[in-house]
Amino acid sequence: MSTNELKDEMKVFSLSSNRSLASEIANHIGGELGKCSIKTFSDGEIQINIEESVRGYDTYIIQSTDDPSDQHIMELLIMLDAFKRASAKTVNVVIPYYGYARQDRKTKSREPITAKLIADLIEKAGASRVISMDLHATQTQGFFNIPVDHLNGIPILASYFSDKKLEDVVVVAPDHGSVKRARQFADRIHAPIAILDRRGPRDVEHSELSVVGDIKNKTAILIDDIIDTGRRVSTGAAALVANGAKDVYATCTHPVLSGIATENIMRSPIKELVVTNTIVIPEDKWTDKITQLSTAPLFSDAIKRVHNEEPVSPLFNY
Repeated sequence: MSTNELKDEMKVFSLSSNRSLASEIANHIGGELGKCSIKTFSDGEIQINIEESVRGYDTYIIQSTDDPSDQHIMELLIMLDAFKRASAKTVNVVIPYYGYARQDRKTKSREPITAKLIADLIEKAGASRVISMDLHATQTQGFFNIPVDHLNGIPILASYFSDKKLEDVVVVAPDHGSVKRARQFADRIHAPIAILDRRGPRDVEHSELSVVGDIKNKTAILIDDIIDTGRRVSTGAAALVANGAKDVYATCTHPVLSGIATENIMRSPIKELVVTNTIVIPEDKWTDKITQLSTAPLFSDAIKRVHNEEPVSPLFNY
């Protein structure tokens, strides 16, 4: 059966985090979003009403857990409970951006592993399956005891840069932990890699930076999975220019862009920041330097494959 055809009916719902992406996904699947309403009472409590029957249906909830992450997580948990009590056949959770993923291990005494806690909450609330993209740590899949389909955003980003036909390109990892991602991206655009060797804590603005690799007179593309405050890519871009790079681009899957991220990007020598739409970028954080690419075709293909009981693995290298 082709993924253009559906085995039987499904229903796709969106909560408040990213309705634009959810609508685009539903459109690619060939339907409309299910009807539900979200109400927040004056004391902050959330109430969700499902406004159509889901009994016996395979259902899909689309919700990133970005800022305000606690509200988005609570919406998701309440929706899961509602579907479970409404006798949905399956409740599949599509989480384009999985918040708290950076808290995936203990690095000091008495520290929680919050990424595992969130996984436990989602599973306990009634999720049948999770579909996500570019988890900060791939081992987060193992925090769930239900199936997890982990999609890769790199092909979407690499295709964009391939079409730009930039010359003398080098892909740059912002630290040693990002080398694997940089290599995957570089292989797709047929470019060498370089590494920013960062000494000192990564949250310190003036940590010592040196460049490992040949970047002189080259077009550098800094790649990361998440850009949060923008400090790491902006200081990295400055170091690349100081070491002879001709132009600097930056790219990531998840544009968290918290705090003064936009100001950091604007002040940096970055020519263009290319991101995906796993997270909605508010108007006050938007800048002309940002290009946002859609993940809807990939998520819709994954949903159709799951629904038709077809392998999702061909999409891992989309």
